[in-house]
Amino acid sequence: MNVLDFSKGVEKMVDPMLVGESHYMQTKLKKLPVFLQKKIIKGATKKADKMPFVVEPYCSFLFYELKDVSQTQEFLPDGFVPAKTKIFAEDKTDKYYGIVSMFRIHTSVFWGARAEYYLVAENSKTGLLSWIMMDYISDTISYDEKSGLKSPDARQSVMTTTCEGDFVCEMESQDKEKAVRCEANLKRAKMRKLNERLWIEGNTSIAYGKRAGEADGDLFSLTFFPEEMKQALEVPLEDVREAFATTKSGKFDVVLDRVASFPYAQHMLSDSPGNQTYYGSEEKLREAVEKVNFSKLKGLNV
Repeated sequence: MNVLDFSKGVEKMVDPMLVGESHYMQTKLKKLPVFLQKKIIKGATKKADKMPFVVEPYCSFLFYELKDVSQTQEFLPDGFVPAKTKIFAEDKTDKYYGIVSMFRIHTSVFWGARAEYYLVAENSKTGLLSWIMMDYISDTISYDEKSGLKSPDARQSVMTTTCEGDFVCEMESQDKEKAVRCEANLKRAKMRKLNERLWIEGNTSIAYGKRAGEADGDLFSLTFFPEEMKQALEVPLEDVREAFATTKSGKFDVVLDRVASFPYAQHMLSDSPGNQTYYGSEEKLREAVEKVNFSKLKGLNV
């Protein structure tokens, strides 16, 4: 199994007709109590513990330096502590970051745009650097352990690029409590090597944080060729015309420190809800992805 074959295999697992059926089913299942929604989802994940996960080109990230992390612990699930990191391999200083990711995605269950808010932390049990999802906005359906099957909360969103080299994101939740806006020109962006601990190790240890005072661990991993996370464009800050993000906890823009963008699609397998894969090293991750047998792998559907 090589990168090209893996990418084609992941894409073939995404059936647009079945994705449409999942969107329709969500409109029915959302009327059920959350505990019944969870039961139905867990039944589906027993049949398919992986979900094809394709992040479309120009997934972009805003990195805000957090000068004071004294309040961040309240957002982290138990067993995680705030951690400093570099974004690019050649960065000179480790810093605490709040992160906003903006991307279009297609999976076997949902298809659309998302903006996600993260903190960087270390898993005290495993020692892995981890991405902790504080919250998210989406113009398509989604699922998490706290809310169950969620309807889109950011209608008429914009997530696109232009022929003049612009990346544009405009998303706002219907309750006006969350918003992300970004305009950046990528023409002068340069490809740079990434900090592998954050991007490779971190994407094998992702968790939902505490939101509204409620604990919500739900730790999961992505399975991918490490080359997917080896390099990205660094966008000059002077070419970022707007970078604005708010969450329910307040404005998320302490100091904009770095902007990164992936000019290619990234192909991965995500653990289905309730499943957790542990790799622990890049070598074990690579070994696992090289052994994937798509002829025996069934993608998650609702």
